[in-house]
Amino acid sequence: TGSATTGRGGSIKFSVGQNDQLSGGDVSTIAGTTTATTGGSISMTAGAGTTKSSGSVVVKTPDAGTAGVSGHMSFTTGSTTSGASGSIVLTTGAAAGGRSGNVKVAVGASSTDTGGDIKLTAGASSPLTGGMVSISSGAGTAKSSGAVVIRSGNAGTAGVSGTMTFQTGTTSSGSSGKVIIASGSATGGKGGNVLMRVGTGTAD
Repeated sequence: TGSATTGRGGSIKFSVGQNDQLSGGDVSTIAGTTTATTGGSISMTAGAGTTKSSGSVVVKTPDAGTAGVSGHMSFTTGSTTSGASGSIVLTTGAAAGGRSGNVKVAVGASSTDTGGDIKLTAGASSPLTGGMVSISSGAGTAKSSGAVVIRSGNAGTAGVSGTMTFQTGTTSSGSSGKVIIASGSATGGKGGNVLMRVGTGTAD
């Protein structure tokens, strides 16, 4: 669309017509393939704001009807026969004059069934060591580093709170893995404590 000097720039809208009897039509975007070098890329970028905020990029499935489920969202890299497969990177931008943005992963609530799960699984390997799952808080160059909080949610009036399990896997040859709980060293103060505490109760 053309530029606008005193108003809003024009929009570009892709829309598929409605179907009242069968499945709705698809919108498919496929980059070009090549047999010689790297295939084409697909890039979606919101508009920059030189004096105010940049635009948003929203990818979502709509709400489901009364007799269906909402659509799935899949972010998957392709497989490879030689070399490493592609990465999936979720990153917020740096902030020079404020707080950097959050990355939030949340599962919707359910009013009739158990809540959905969040599962983090590193890649398996048949010839070498499997992948690692690492959770680290942000470093603080001038002040404290961030906290890492792992906890189960509070229970309702007719249930118990969730269990927490820290366990290494079994092995058929050699030693199984270690479980290490340690505080960091301190060069100008006291080393941190390791505290294990049982909650209070009103019954035996």
